[in-house]
Amino acid sequence: MLVLVLVFALALLAGVLGGVVGTGSSMVLLPALVFFYGPRVAVPIMAVAAVLGNVGRVLAWWRRIDWRPVVAYALPGIPSAVLGAHTLLTIPQRVVDGFLAAFFVAMVPLRRFAARAQWRVRLWHMGLAGAGIGFLTGMILSTGPLSVPIFTAYGLTGGAFLGSEAASALLLYAGKLATFEGAGVLSADVLARGIVIGAAVMAGSFLARRILRNVSTQRYGLLIDVVLLTAALGMSISALR
Repeated sequence: MLVLVLVFALALLAGVLGGVVGTGSSMVLLPALVFFYGPRVAVPIMAVAAVLGNVGRVLAWWRRIDWRPVVAYALPGIPSAVLGAHTLLTIPQRVVDGFLAAFFVAMVPLRRFAARAQWRVRLWHMGLAGAGIGFLTGMILSTGPLSVPIFTAYGLTGGAFLGSEAASALLLYAGKLATFEGAGVLSADVLARGIVIGAAVMAGSFLARRILRNVSTQRYGLLIDVVLLTAALGMSISALR
């Protein structure tokens, strides 16, 4: 119970972070969940929590969502996420931890390069991005640092960006959860923990609305990089245990 209380508090803070910058909740929580429960349990728990967290962001920005890029992104992204989830369930746990750490570190320069390049993404690009990022979402849980520049390059900002990115992520996570359910890894205990943690992330998403207008664009990037490097450190420690 004490562990769950501590994780709940961390999830609330992670929800605020995700609600402000559009990503980061899963990356903050995953190392802690892996430490307490191990990756095979932590990833399904975080998938449940991520669904609820994205529900919170969708509800918070429902009227601002642009559904055209959401649908274009999610249609190829859902089957790709299912494939990625199947891959996750078939590889060794230590490999999962090491891959997560390497991915988070690699995202720092890649995200900065994408921001400098100022790519202009069109609707058909969203489909290509959804296919690739969907697979990674199924396999490694959080790909916010990749999806964020895709949606912003499409021209979405503020609440429209936050709501649209959350809606697309929600659809991808639904496919991933269906895969976990079919594989028998969504036990009642996993669901209960995921719901508790997800409720905290949802609450944090609504709290973030009050502080979003006070965060500059420059601080967005810095926050994302800090989250990525912190998550990479946590996963590296887990892989070496």
